[in-house]
Amino acid sequence: MTRADPAFFQIRLATDPQDLRAAQRLRYRVFVEELGGTGPLVDHDARLERDEFDPVVDHLCLIDTRRDPAALDHVVGVYRLLRSDVAARFGRFYCDGEYDLAPLRDSRRPLLELGRSCVDADHRGGAAMFLMWNALADYVLDHGIQILFGVASFHGTDASLLAPSLSWLHHHHLAPEALRPRARAPGFQTMDLIAPERLDRREAMVAMPALIKAYLRLGGQVGLGAFTDHAFNTTDVFLLMDTAAMSAKHKQFYESRWQPS
Repeated sequence: MTRADPAFFQIRLATDPQDLRAAQRLRYRVFVEELGGTGPLVDHDARLERDEFDPVVDHLCLIDTRRDPAALDHVVGVYRLLRSDVAARFGRFYCDGEYDLAPLRDSRRPLLELGRSCVDADHRGGAAMFLMWNALADYVLDHGIQILFGVASFHGTDASLLAPSLSWLHHHHLAPEALRPRARAPGFQTMDLIAPERLDRREAMVAMPALIKAYLRLGGQVGLGAFTDHAFNTTDVFLLMDTAAMSAKHKQFYESRWQPS
């Protein structure tokens, strides 16, 4: 899977150890240096954010061909992809540590977990996420995926500061009960913090991370409760997209191919 436009961008699944290490370097810059996260396998000396899932997942990488691969600087965007068949062989999804995924497994539908999504600071707000979303659509269609899911994070662990956004998600975007994972204790944090009649949409959306807003525009829904992740200094919400339930407009956008103008 390779495509390029503008000329200095390529998108591909990681093809060698250098791509993987560059993805881990990008994750370190974002999740450790920017957001203050850590983890048992994080290599601070080499500046690599890594964990036990890295050897089994697919890494969808956005490459800036102007940057030096030898310096592990060429990966400027990454999505970590874990299909349900691979997770079954490995034994679990990443999200199993934060949410009860029994409703999704019981559906017996092809699943794809999205994780460790991040973009280099120099490429945020431009074409990067658009290119990655289109490549992700290719991957989903190629593998017959029906449900996409993962956690998306708010910076910080003080739920009172996030109450408008969390409450908006709970009252307006809760997934159907048959597919609704629930946050696990002891990290469970209720998102029902403000009554619906007291919510202000603008206030809720201003504080909403861009990635979560992108999922919502595509018909994304949330699980029950947020999960407080002290190691990464984040409050995580569970997001899922059921491709069968997407509106025609959402599906047309999601399945479209990006063409140069």
